[in-house]
Amino acid sequence: MPVKTLALACTAAVLLAAAGAMPAAATPDKPVIALANAYFGNSWRHQMVDAFEAAAKKAKEEGKIADYIILNGDGTVAQQNSQIAELILKKVDAIAVDAASETAVNGIIEKACKAGIKVVSFDSIASAPCNYQLNFDFKGYKKAQAEWVLKKLGGKGNIIVVRGVKGSAPDADMFAAQEAVLKNYPDVKVVATVYGQATASVAQSAVANALPSLPHVDAVLGQGGSDDTGIAQAFDQYGGDYAKKMPVIEGGGSSNFIQWWTKQREANNYSTISMNTTPGIGGAAFWLAYGLVKGATPPKLMIMPVATVTDENLKDYADLPAGVIVSPSYSQQWVEDNLIKAKAGN
Repeated sequence: MPVKTLALACTAAVLLAAAGAMPAAATPDKPVIALANAYFGNSWRHQMVDAFEAAAKKAKEEGKIADYIILNGDGTVAQQNSQIAELILKKVDAIAVDAASETAVNGIIEKACKAGIKVVSFDSIASAPCNYQLNFDFKGYKKAQAEWVLKKLGGKGNIIVVRGVKGSAPDADMFAAQEAVLKNYPDVKVVATVYGQATASVAQSAVANALPSLPHVDAVLGQGGSDDTGIAQAFDQYGGDYAKKMPVIEGGGSSNFIQWWTKQREANNYSTISMNTTPGIGGAAFWLAYGLVKGATPPKLMIMPVATVTDENLKDYADLPAGVIVSPSYSQQWVEDNLIKAKAGN
């Protein structure tokens, strides 16, 4: 009996075969596509997995694939290595990998490639030479967003930096971009650096714990996901001077933050900018993996667009449901037109 989805909880340490079931056997025309997602602890990753699964369900309903497998990890390299090893044994045709590390999963990815499996790493990429990379320009968009915020401050003030998922490639790239911008603003002082894990509850706790010992904070540089909501909640909870004037908090695309921003703008003419990587990449990664199995030859490195919300277009997003990240969905046709048919350097 085919398995539609084999999903692991974040705390699971090993791959579980649901009730002993196995995925439907692949045929030359109908492959089995898998997702190995290293971390499942924030709303961005949940939405990304949902996007992958929606694309996979569509492909299965249309008879394009035999089956699909989804594995979600606890953020550790050891677990993801075990998951990919199990997928190799299952002889899947392609694996989309949201990696626990840019380098530490390279060995098992090389084994998958040698076994004839197509591998595409995305979002948090791996650097194994054999794998295709579907990435965002983390450094580019974070540099632009940090520049906007620091210019909004007039080039001086106190800021908090809230980092993302510890150990991930996106966290390293975004933090490096923020540091590069900060070097050009000597009158801006970083008064605290904390990890928010791109999660509202973690970011709220980290910022709330830091605030009592800090001078007045003028801005917060974040890394996206739902950390923006948690940061805003921490300042709301703290109150004091912040009840009258909130710091400029970088938005990371969460609908809850956009709703908060809308209310702040109506009440206090609050101004900020939100830029975020789009969790719809999960669907793009599925269709790219499918295309690779079917013989597509895209560039080794492909870049996805980011979503931007400003004071000017804020009203266009004010009616989003709670708990989602701003993101389009990416169809098979979009992937073919914008990724598979793209030329390196375009």
